[in-house]
Amino acid sequence: MRSATRLAAFLMVAYAAAAQSEIDPARVDRLLQRAVVLDLHDDTTQMMVDEGYDLTERHDYGQVDVPRMRAGHAEGVFLSIWTDAVRYTPPESIRRALDQIDAVRRQVARHPADLALATTADQVMAAKKRGQIAILMGVEGGHMIDSDLAVLRTYFDLGVRYLTLTHTEHTPWADTSTHPAAHNGLTDFGRQVVREMNRLGMMVDISHVSDKTFYDAVETSAAPVIASHSSCRALADVPRNMTDDMLRALAKNGGVVHLNYFDGFLDRGFMDRMDGMKDEQTQQDAQEAEAPKFGDRSALGPATRAINARRIAKLGRVPLSRLLDHFDHAVKVAGVDHVGLGSDFDGADDQFPEGMEDISKIPNLVRGLMERGYSDEDILKILGGNTLRVMREVERVSHRPS
Repeated sequence: MRSATRLAAFLMVAYAAAAQSEIDPARVDRLLQRAVVLDLHDDTTQMMVDEGYDLTERHDYGQVDVPRMRAGHAEGVFLSIWTDAVRYTPPESIRRALDQIDAVRRQVARHPADLALATTADQVMAAKKRGQIAILMGVEGGHMIDSDLAVLRTYFDLGVRYLTLTHTEHTPWADTSTHPAAHNGLTDFGRQVVREMNRLGMMVDISHVSDKTFYDAVETSAAPVIASHSSCRALADVPRNMTDDMLRALAKNGGVVHLNYFDGFLDRGFMDRMDGMKDEQTQQDAQEAEAPKFGDRSALGPATRAINARRIAKLGRVPLSRLLDHFDHAVKVAGVDHVGLGSDFDGADDQFPEGMEDISKIPNLVRGLMERGYSDEDILKILGGNTLRVMREVERVSHRPS
């Protein structure tokens, strides 16, 4: 009899817990109507340049376009300006970067009803009020300034609002996370780059940099720094992710870590299995080598997506819960005021969690955060409020008298 009573009590508790975890879809919708959802890192720009990808059309490939942004309630995206630091020389990288910036600006000019170029937090908010999606830009890799502050200033004048200090190769002035140190962090010129970004009002992005470069950047910057697309090393031990000490230092600096959705940065086992797929990587490398650096590169995208599909068929996807674990950990360590969204959509070989396959799935992320007990106000911070705060602080620092 006692066991039956205990069983009944257990079932009542389990039922109550289950009922509590059921999230009213109307609550999700109400929150997203209030939110300013900002994704800090989308690599869609490559398809815009190479394949004539129109952001306003609904596509059956890629992860970002206006119809899916509308479905996901995304109010703004930072389109990544990226070049391969191994294949392109620094001068070639500048040319490729300018081609991408031009493609972004022309896309916005062609579609004023849907898109607005934004360079400030206030412009993001104004775009939302007008029913437009704010399009912002970040340059992903310091190799694209060719150690020239004039190039950095030119990017800023064209609308770029963050620079990732390195990509996967060292620059002459900063160490990447991918290789053994060459400079012991930032050189004196690297610190000049950071200070010039502060003066301009450009966010300092520490995704991809070595741990020592990270600490040097935080020490040098007069404004909060960001990680535009990095996750938690305590949960997935890869160098691209941030340690707990780094998360705490970023929070002390006032910055924001924007969590990366790439399966390999969420789960080390997934990364190891993917790294073991040598045939697919060899094929992808060969296709990239055969493609021209400039001109007609339209064949590369479809060929790469075919390889990605084969990878996904073999590897599957990690569950959405794994991405939510990274949000939980970053919030626990850095605090809810220092966490945001940095999907890496269109830049991670289509390998994203189940239920988070493209930007239309943001409601799934919101529902998951609600199920884990986050308040509406905290979710609003994560979705974009924290990023807007950092943007405003970076702008404020740039207006200080010299």
